[in-house]
Amino acid sequence: MFRKLALFLILAVPLAAWSQGLPMISVSGVGKDAQYSLSLQLLALMTTITLLPSLLLMMTSFVRIIIVMSILRQALGTGQTPPNTVLVGLSLFLTLFIMSPVLTEVHQKALRPYLEQGMNFDKALAAAEQPIRGFMLRQTREDDIALFVEMAQKTEVAGSESVAFTTLVPAFITSELKSAFTIGFLVYIPFVVIDLIVASVLMSMGMMMLSPMMISMPFKLMLFVLVDGWSLIMGSLAASFVTA
Repeated sequence: MFRKLALFLILAVPLAAWSQGLPMISVSGVGKDAQYSLSLQLLALMTTITLLPSLLLMMTSFVRIIIVMSILRQALGTGQTPPNTVLVGLSLFLTLFIMSPVLTEVHQKALRPYLEQGMNFDKALAAAEQPIRGFMLRQTREDDIALFVEMAQKTEVAGSESVAFTTLVPAFITSELKSAFTIGFLVYIPFVVIDLIVASVLMSMGMMMLSPMMISMPFKLMLFVLVDGWSLIMGSLAASFVTA
């Protein structure tokens, strides 16, 4: 579904531009002397397509998941293990799992009518926005929305539906950062306790020259494996999102 949504946006924008008669390529001269130049519309279109994956990721659960995974790796003290590619891939598939109800709704209400029933592009885009907006609103704190509404110097919004999308996105990202660091703090505490215990034992034994991290890392890995840490982290992250 995530690939279908991305394909929908990537293909729909050029089709909409073409249907409105935007000149993508201008031709000057005739025959062998003809010269082709790209228009500003095409340049803007290509820039939008380049930024599209980042924009989609910033409007999903990916930000919270990847931050918690990075903090977990730092708390374990394992350096670059798991590597960044593993963390990003794991975060993407967990994002797909969490966002599957939203993407299914987008497919049913916007993508399928646009491709099969000839729905207008503007209506399809508005229909695709509603499920994503609903997901973002359920994760966003009201004080964050109020902050960005005040920064935009707008009057108080009447309800959630009247919040501008340009206001909702930064408020959503801010809330996601708060939630990610809160979860990361709770994840970090048990490992800090182990570091403190190991450091205290080494100091009491007079082994101050020995790095506590070298001794504590095996204990942290053993604790993480014994409590089935990966399942706990995955389940807690999935449960932390309000999907309905």
